[in-house]
Amino acid sequence: MSDNLFADLRILVLDTITALYPDLAPDALARIEITPTREAAHGDVATNAALIAAKPLGLKPRAIADALAAALLTRAFVTKAEPAGPGFVNLTLAPAAWQAQILTILHSGEAFGASKLGQGAKVNVEYVSANPTGPLTVGHCRGAVVGDALANLLAKAGYDVTREYYINDAGAQVIALAWSVYWRYLQALGTTMTEAEFATATPTGLQYPGDYLVPLGAQLAAAHGDALSGPGFTVADPALWLDIVRSFAVTAMMDLVRADLAALNVRHDVFTSEAALIAGGGVERAEAALRARGLLYEGILEPPKGKTPEDWEPREQTLFRATDFGDDVDRPVRKSDGSNTYFFNDIANHANKMARGFDQMIDVWGADHGGYVKRMQSAVRALAGNGAAQLDIVLCQIVRVLKDGVPMRMSKRAGTYIELADLIDAVGPDVVRFIMLMRKSDAQMEFDLDAAVAQTRENPVFYVQYAHARCRSVLRAAATTSELGDTSDAGLAAADLASLTAPEELALIRRLAAWPRLIEAAAIAREAHRIGFFLYDLAGDFHALWNAGRTEASLRFIQAEAPGPTRARLALVAATAVVIRSGLAVMGVAPVEEMR
Repeated sequence: MSDNLFADLRILVLDTITALYPDLAPDALARIEITPTREAAHGDVATNAALIAAKPLGLKPRAIADALAAALLTRAFVTKAEPAGPGFVNLTLAPAAWQAQILTILHSGEAFGASKLGQGAKVNVEYVSANPTGPLTVGHCRGAVVGDALANLLAKAGYDVTREYYINDAGAQVIALAWSVYWRYLQALGTTMTEAEFATATPTGLQYPGDYLVPLGAQLAAAHGDALSGPGFTVADPALWLDIVRSFAVTAMMDLVRADLAALNVRHDVFTSEAALIAGGGVERAEAALRARGLLYEGILEPPKGKTPEDWEPREQTLFRATDFGDDVDRPVRKSDGSNTYFFNDIANHANKMARGFDQMIDVWGADHGGYVKRMQSAVRALAGNGAAQLDIVLCQIVRVLKDGVPMRMSKRAGTYIELADLIDAVGPDVVRFIMLMRKSDAQMEFDLDAAVAQTRENPVFYVQYAHARCRSVLRAAATTSELGDTSDAGLAAADLASLTAPEELALIRRLAAWPRLIEAAAIAREAHRIGFFLYDLAGDFHALWNAGRTEASLRFIQAEAPGPTRARLALVAATAVVIRSGLAVMGVAPVEEMR
């Protein structure tokens, strides 16, 4: 058998049903599944093969289920095969089939669960991509963790993953940042201007008043003296200083962003500058591709119902035929004054990715961008022409941080929001990452700081880490018992596992065996939170076995007087630790050896 028992069982079912019904079409075979049963009384796994095959064969599902069950009963490791419901077959496997999974896990190590699903296909995952206007906030944190874990998951599933950060350094927000840094520069020089006086001299007011910009102003003053200021340390002509300060500010902010990401153990392979993309002709290349297909035209859109979007004008604009690709309305790409919309720049960003060989792209966005999904996906379909390029969007809802049951106060340094660094300092990066992955990304969540450090079952971080620490504690104790021989993973891979037949033991093995299947399903669904749920359930199965050993002596992990069965149980413990570490690695969380 392979590492993936469920995949092996699916092949077994496919072979069996095609032997019974050779004319069954490939598209029907592709929809046949093997899934764990919800209740142990219904067997170990179930297949929908009879239900899927009934329509194309023109037969009753129950008749196919009866024939399939009878044929499967003759196969190795199948001890029971029973038709159930409208067209399912429940299968019970011999304990040896499950026991063999322990040896597979110990031989594979943390690579257990790795899949060839992706077949090396290139996939680009873009996440965080915050405006470089300040340190990262709790609002950015969830997308950072979800994107990073999703990239880990896809790599585990056999994809060639590139992790990308798109630096939004070409818009009005960056100009507003430059003005805010310039204010701190003038303060460092000793200006007598008031903040209100300076704000009236800016195009949009003082948008970033946080103290985090004070050091930048001092650095500019040290580097340039008063060369960038007007007489008496007043505002000089922006032509003198704007480009200098903007470049300096973006670089400094990205240094802050990189430091915050590093503290959260989030990494990127590529940082793409929007400004550099535009300067390099990226928008013009995207425009040429769309015009060549007749997908841009000059027109006036009907006034939108409800809230008026910022890119709508009652004048002629350059429009993209988004409705040809599933969007609700055509979308402006260039305003009446000739300037590009944000959408046009984003089209250029994705065209650039496609030019780099990415047919599969995943963007992780905040939920406030939900209305932008259709237009971006329509643009990618348009750029692909007859190609197979695909853009998936993963939306992340907001996170509220609670302390003592009430929302946490904003950061004094930042001025308007809670910094990511504050959250990491409070509980540590592993706790932040784990909890962020314990809910589906598009569901709102509350991050309770008190619950995050509680040592209870309700705290998933503690519960899973405690299971791993318990495993390691058992194995350390076993290593000091000479009667047990070699208790390393390699040594235990030679253990006789026939004694592992207790319901609690088999339940734990079944959970372990489901890890490769879980990896593939989560990768297909683009749902990294499934890893956290799996580990929580796995920890529950292990703790249940631990507790059973406290009341039933035969289930205790270490019994020096019975070295054979003890080595079998130790192999199960070691395999559990391996799978927990494998899962934590996907989540980007370090396992602990002992709880303190």
